[in-house]
Amino acid sequence: MFHSETVRYDDHGPGVNREGTGQMEMTYPRRKTREVRVGNVTIGGGNPIVVQSMITENTRDVEACVDAIIRLHELGCEIVRVTTPTLADAHCLREIKHTLVLNGVDVPLVADVHHQGTRIAEEVARSVDKVRINPGLFVFQRLSDTIEYTPEEFEAARRKVEEDLAPVIRVCRERDIAMRIGVNHGSLSDRMTVTYGDTPLGMVESALEFIGICEAHDYRNLVVSLKASRVPVMVQANRLMASRMDEEGRDYPLHLGVTEAGDGKYARIKSTSGIGTLLAEGLGDTIRVSLAEDPANEIPVCYDILQALGLRRTKVEFIACPSCGRTKFNLENVLAEVKSATDHLAGLDIAVMGCIVNGPGEMADADYGYVGRANGIISLYRGRECVKMSVPQERGVEELVDLIKADGRWVDP
Repeated sequence: MFHSETVRYDDHGPGVNREGTGQMEMTYPRRKTREVRVGNVTIGGGNPIVVQSMITENTRDVEACVDAIIRLHELGCEIVRVTTPTLADAHCLREIKHTLVLNGVDVPLVADVHHQGTRIAEEVARSVDKVRINPGLFVFQRLSDTIEYTPEEFEAARRKVEEDLAPVIRVCRERDIAMRIGVNHGSLSDRMTVTYGDTPLGMVESALEFIGICEAHDYRNLVVSLKASRVPVMVQANRLMASRMDEEGRDYPLHLGVTEAGDGKYARIKSTSGIGTLLAEGLGDTIRVSLAEDPANEIPVCYDILQALGLRRTKVEFIACPSCGRTKFNLENVLAEVKSATDHLAGLDIAVMGCIVNGPGEMADADYGYVGRANGIISLYRGRECVKMSVPQERGVEELVDLIKADGRWVDP
């Protein structure tokens, strides 16, 4: 169940058209989902993909949490999650939310609830914008040394889940706030792993059970996540979840992430592989990159993924060839000079190409191009048109800036 959405490389989000630029248009299919409001942010329904993160401060240190939330929000984080492992933490989260409101900081907060969560989730639902429930830990039940569940035992356990979840649903429904049903591969309930295995199917069935309970109580402000530390499991689980929801006429938004990705370059590649793969298939409405680092480092990775897929535009898209024996200048140095002069012009595509053999064709979709010719000479392009043929290389960046200014597309840094 998809709808086509036109995304243009020269806009700041889906559906925004700036006519007359000559830019290539790309039809990008996204799964059609319902809108779920989280504070002042809306997830799904064709809205721009929402960027999330989570602070790491102790929830009982209210001042530190408020500072961390404000810092993340200023960096572009649109929804911030805070852990609430105990009732004492839940009370502190209420104070955190109140302090943010008093300071005029309008950032949606999500309470992260795990073990034995009914009382905690019910409490935080009275003050935050969204509650995250982990189905595998929300109600902990294990039958004594059993290797399988009878249908009667399985149903009895499901009724216990409904009994514990119903008070939370009631508060969320009364306050009209959202809930994330957040399944983790590493914390599936014993009942699900015994019945379905430690598999993507088990993750999906776990989520569907909680969705069914919410729907039975006339509550549908739901976002669903299926996360794993292994990319193939995460990708398969989300594909299966989307397929099952479509078959059953459910249109809940998906929250994407590779959990426990680690740190450094590999963690970024791992996260991009999972999140980017699904976004390119039209799945996903909000994302979080989970790094074992300062959470502030997660935000640029999220926006880089979205920019690479043409889903959000938050900076200049620089296009540059890898350089070869035909290159007419030190491409690495020139690219650095061009970036230094223009990297504040968010929304533009600027190309730096080493020669005229492949350069003009490969960069034809860029707004502006800087192309090497011969003997210290470069050419400048506006789209596909060569507008300055023989520019001395030492004046190349200056002339490029002048061209952007003449077109009225320059803003001061």
